[in-house]
Amino acid sequence: MIFHICSPTLWDVAKGSEYRSPSFDTEGFIHCSTSDQVVEVANYLFRGQRGLVLLVIDPDRVTSPIRYEDAGNGKLYPHIYGPLNPSAVVTVEPFEPGANGTFELSWRSM
Repeated sequence: MIFHICSPTLWDVAKGSEYRSPSFDTEGFIHCSTSDQVVEVANYLFRGQRGLVLLVIDPDRVTSPIRYEDAGNGKLYPHIYGPLNPSAVVTVEPFEPGANGTFELSWRSM
C-alpha cells in the first residue's frame, strides 16, 4: 500500500471522478509515501494540522504510472504521474495529530 495525506474536502470532490492534488497541477504528480515514510512526511509537512485524512491506496489498482523517485534526501517516494482513480483507494482514515501535534499510525495494520 501507498499513502497520501489530504483534506477531506479535496477527497470528497474527487470521489465521483478522479483525484488531483494541488501538487499535481504545480509539479505534474501526486506525492505519496510508503508505510515507513508516511509518519515522517506528516510530521514534516502537516505537523499540528487537524482535519486531514489518509488515503490508503492499492498501487496495483492505480491507472496512472507510479514512479519511485528520490526527493533529495536519498529516499525513494512513490509519485503518481496522473490523476488518482478513486477505485484505487481501499480506505480513507481520519488522520489527526496527537496532543503534541505529531502524527503516528495507531491503526498500523499495513
